[in-house]
Formats: sequence, structure tokens, C-alpha cells
Amino acid sequence: MGTLTVRKIDDDVVRDLRISAARRGVSMEQEARDRLRQPLFPENPVGSTNLGGPKWHLEASLEELLAIGRKLPDVEFDQKEESDRLYDYLDDQK
Repeated sequence: MGTLTVRKIDDDVVRDLRISAARRGVSMEQEARDRLRQPLFPENPVGSTNLGGPKWHLEASLEELLAIGRKLPDVEFDQKEESDRLYDYLDDQK
């Protein structure tokens, strides 16, 4: 199987690819593979939404997609206190 490296892809294209992949529930890499394969099959013309794979209908805003890669703020907490509370909870469940 071959490998293709594409450099200097416009930011808008990358964003649209990420959104399209998220809507289908696949990785950006899989979305790109499917898009590159698409024109080779006449039954799936360019612009068709039938690219195979799961038939999921996921929706997310651009802000939600971008938030996935953001680092959460550092929050200080007492790890021992939290683990004690967890063990107390588990003991109560018995």
C-alpha cells in the first residue's frame, strides 16, 4: 500500500475535512482516504455523501471540534482526599 504526503494544505480545507470526518464518525485520515478514492467509483460521484462506513449522523459545532484539542486548565486538588472519598463510596456500595 502506498503513502502520500501532502504539504501546504489550506487551513480552510483542513477545517472542512475535520468537520466532515467528525460528522461521519471517522478520523481525518480515513476521510481523506475516502475522498481520494471517491472519484474512482462512478456509483459515488464527487459530492456524494455515500462514502461507505457507518451511517452515523453526528453534529458538532466548530467550537466543540476545536475544544477537543484544547488543554484543560490546571486544577489543583488533594489526590489523597479524592481517593479516600472514592474508597468510602465503594465501601458504602457493598
